[in-house]
Amino acid sequence: MNVEYFIAKRLLSAKGHKSSVSAPIIKIAIVAIALGMVMMLISVATGIGLQQKIREKVAAFNGHITISNYEDNQSQVSVTPISIHQRFYPNFRDVTGISHVQAVAAKAGIIRTPNAFEGIIFKGVGKDYQWNNLKEYLVEGALPNVQHQLTNQVLLSEYLSKRLLLKLGDTFTAYFMKEDGVSMPNLRVFKVVGIYNSGFQEFDATYVIGDIRHVQRINKWRPDEVGSFEVFVSDFTQIKNKGEEVYSQTSSTLDSQTIVEKYYYIFEWLALFDFNIVVILIVMIVVATINMVVALLVLILERTQLIGILKALGASNWSVRKLFLFNAFHLIVKGLLWGNGIGLGLLFLQHYFGIIHLNPENYYVNEAPVYIDWLYVVALNLGTILVCLLVLLIPSYIITKISPIKAIRFD
Repeated sequence: MNVEYFIAKRLLSAKGHKSSVSAPIIKIAIVAIALGMVMMLISVATGIGLQQKIREKVAAFNGHITISNYEDNQSQVSVTPISIHQRFYPNFRDVTGISHVQAVAAKAGIIRTPNAFEGIIFKGVGKDYQWNNLKEYLVEGALPNVQHQLTNQVLLSEYLSKRLLLKLGDTFTAYFMKEDGVSMPNLRVFKVVGIYNSGFQEFDATYVIGDIRHVQRINKWRPDEVGSFEVFVSDFTQIKNKGEEVYSQTSSTLDSQTIVEKYYYIFEWLALFDFNIVVILIVMIVVATINMVVALLVLILERTQLIGILKALGASNWSVRKLFLFNAFHLIVKGLLWGNGIGLGLLFLQHYFGIIHLNPENYYVNEAPVYIDWLYVVALNLGTILVCLLVLLIPSYIITKISPIKAIRFD
């Protein structure tokens, strides 16, 4: 029986189909699996990559959770100061999973140059500011040094620099209205030491980042008073729970808001990507499975005499079915190898060279971001193999209905 089994495997191998009727169908099945895997890898990698990149950008300019006065909660401008002498600052010991807390203050103003003027929000930051979040968006120059004495160095967006015709090293005058709205505005002269481009139009068209002491002096605050606190969490998936914990551990006079709540329209849009990814995965697996079912049925019909001979020699139905399932597994693996090679190759090209660009006004990024997690890659491959083989059990059941006598006589 082992000899017959070995011969059957050889007859069912891919090499044995070169001149058979099933050859083009088998090739189509392999191509379908390969294309399906390419599409699944790209959809998962770019979908998750876009979600992560946008979350990182929003957090870079706002933190994951913002603690502010109730009256300032819906505003980007700091009105009423908050003392830095809080239980949660500089270290949030009452809540686990908090990686960093930084104090900031914001003031609305106008930049005027000989050629143009723009409304801006001057975001003042101090010694505790985590500049690493903005480093990757720096396209020219350096980050402002706010560690020592008061400085007029600022970080300007590429968007504003083009509109205001400002370049690295230039100085400009910013006007800040006083709280009474009647007195002459405060003037500050700043120097552009760095230019950033986050690709997030809402932030690039708004924020100028500099020394927090300018805001404190303009608002006549004490050195220990700030506008708000930005809290960063270690695990973004826990942001809802951490947001509730932070709220419960802060003073009753303060409010806290997560970026998911503050920018709900962005995160609702991002949530649609999960649905789109699931739909693509289902469609691709269904297409690949249908092609494999057709290929297996053709193989069974083409090898009817072989099935009859094996049964006549004493092979059980399950043994014969395993032969065909093994051959199907071989074809699936072949398709997956091609699909992984092409798919991962395209993803790495995009990751390192940024070939595909996107409109930042619509997607909040300049180029399609890619996130490659080998756990996802392995899961997609194993899932595809498992689903295909489980579905192929159904058409392989036809083998049990083939009579050895009729099959051998079949011409």
